[in-house]
Amino acid sequence: MNHLCYKRIIYSLPLSTHAKINNKTTFILFLSLVLCSLYASQAARTGGWSPISDVKNSHIVEIGEFAVSEYNKQSKSGLKFVEVVSGESQIVAGINYRLIVAANEGVAITGNGESKKYEAVVWETPWLKSMNLTSFKPAM
Repeated sequence: MNHLCYKRIIYSLPLSTHAKINNKTTFILFLSLVLCSLYASQAARTGGWSPISDVKNSHIVEIGEFAVSEYNKQSKSGLKFVEVVSGESQIVAGINYRLIVAANEGVAITGNGESKKYEAVVWETPWLKSMNLTSFKPAM
């Protein structure tokens, strides 16, 4: 009996009310889909490695120079920074940078083909203004 009363109420509503309900429902579903996809794309970026589009950016170059300099201090080597070849970043409790840097033993000369490539991972906490060299090894 209640079921029949419910049908009578729905059917007795003006047609424009049905259209408003459908439009609202459609809008809410659409908004939910958009928000879910934005959340999913953000979640994929946090913790994952993202390519660095501009390795000539002064901050990225500064991190590359830091990596070579810190490696030299730790290993008592004499590498000279040449350039950042490529890189990725990862958002963690700070930012990890995985850079492929070119360096020479001795004088820093660009474009002569004598530089070797190294993979450097640097963890930066910008709010503390600190960088830490996590790893430095020949690039494969």
